[in-house]
Amino acid sequence: MAEQKTVFTSEDWWSVWIGLLIFIFGLGPLLGVDFLGWAVEPQMWTSLSKSIAPVSKKYAGLPAILSLLFTYVALLAILGIGAKALGFNLAKFFYGFTVIFFLTCVCNVIGYNAYIAANRPVDLEKFRIAWSLKLTGEAGLILALLAGLFIGNFLPQFAESLREATRPEWFIKSAIVILGAGLGVKAAEQLGFATTLMFLGLCAIVVAYLIYWALVYFLARKFFKFSREWSAPLASGISICGVSAAIATGGAIRARPIIPIMVSSLVVVFAVVELVLLPFLAASILPNEPMVAGAWMGLAVKTDGAAVASGQIVESLILAKNAAQGMNFEKGWILNTATTVKVFIDVFIGIWAFILALIWTTKVDPKPGEKVKAGEIWNRFPKFVIGYALTFLVMLVIVMAIPQVKDDAKSASGGVEVFRKLFFALTFFSIGLVSNFKKLWEEGIGRLTVIYLISLFGFVIWIGLLISWIFFHGVKPPIAGM
Repeated sequence: MAEQKTVFTSEDWWSVWIGLLIFIFGLGPLLGVDFLGWAVEPQMWTSLSKSIAPVSKKYAGLPAILSLLFTYVALLAILGIGAKALGFNLAKFFYGFTVIFFLTCVCNVIGYNAYIAANRPVDLEKFRIAWSLKLTGEAGLILALLAGLFIGNFLPQFAESLREATRPEWFIKSAIVILGAGLGVKAAEQLGFATTLMFLGLCAIVVAYLIYWALVYFLARKFFKFSREWSAPLASGISICGVSAAIATGGAIRARPIIPIMVSSLVVVFAVVELVLLPFLAASILPNEPMVAGAWMGLAVKTDGAAVASGQIVESLILAKNAAQGMNFEKGWILNTATTVKVFIDVFIGIWAFILALIWTTKVDPKPGEKVKAGEIWNRFPKFVIGYALTFLVMLVIVMAIPQVKDDAKSASGGVEVFRKLFFALTFFSIGLVSNFKKLWEEGIGRLTVIYLISLFGFVIWIGLLISWIFFHGVKPPIAGM
């Protein structure tokens, strides 16, 4: 029997503790103290010496290199505590994280070069340049992904040496906990809109569950002749939330460990493909439907990291397009739409795993005297969602109860946002590192690849687009400054 995870031996729980710790320190501006203003933030640049700086003007006198080192040490310390509790090899973790952190920062800095990132006429004028790729600073995320893919596929021994610190799910879950703070402030300012967004997101994912899972399971059983043991984790991995869903489903139906592992490998590979393609497709066909685009990323892109990262990219692309036409939407709503949809999907993983466990133990593969306990819902529940809800609710209540602290609350959420962006970038790099295409093919997953390809690009993506359109068509983010 697998060892029961506790609040201090679960990676899921440690994403909560890390996110909440950063969030608590980020509340300093509400008390008149800026605890996180020293954190490093990439700047748009043409001169490399001006490419990074402390996030807060209060720390403007702090040398940029010290800001970078302080940020590295702070993250290494809090992640190191979690790594120790989780039983990681600390020497390998410290080495791996150091390499991943600084390579990720290099990618971030390059992505913020004005010739790559500048997307507004005022930026072109400020840096006295005639042209730009207009990709915004999120180009650094793509560079981080590509750098990770290069190392993972062409330098496998180097990638293996970084494996102890290659934790994309841990990084993104910590980022999502932090993300709740920014959404809380925005929700307080636009409460009616935020409530509508959450309701629509809930409706959309329920429909997706009922349609996606049934179609993939039917396809796997009817046309590819997979057993139930293979079909259920495959259906969950393709249709719900990738790695987490495949593993939860495998555990719920007592599948052999190799099955959810192989499905999870495919999930990661195809998530990379979706991450590279879908945001640009969405920005191209949905520039005037930003919330549809965000919801689509949450419904169609698998794994938390790739889905939320896709939401970040599509937001940057769509906001840039609209800004060029004089329409300046408030930042964060497209990303939060993708995140909200994905979080609701995560919440339902526990319920879905319980339902499948109940069906398997009573109908498919009953064992004499075996009963499914309701506590299994809690065991399968993604704990990082608790952290996300806490940071969201705390900021929402503070701003609504004391409206005069709104500006300080924005400053607080901005401080933790630096770490959220860093975790995002670390996620991109890590996703690339674990995506060794050659190794996966050698493991004999050709037939699984075919059904995944047919399901994902044949109907999952397009049904996701249709559902997003039905629920979010005509919904617009607030205009900046209003």
